[in-house]
Amino acid sequence: MASIWRRITDFLRSPQGRRLTEQVTRAASDPRNQQRAREALQRLRKRR
Repeated sequence: MASIWRRITDFLRSPQGRRLTEQVTRAASDPRNQQRAREALQRLRKRR
């Protein structure tokens, strides 16, 4: 299990991981994407 976390952290520290993190951060700040995320969470909560 520790090796998986190690691989993830190594990736996130790499240039490619930093670019991906920046893309995700920009996408998360978009109000339309925030609304989509809220709707997806509501759908998941209704299934229980």
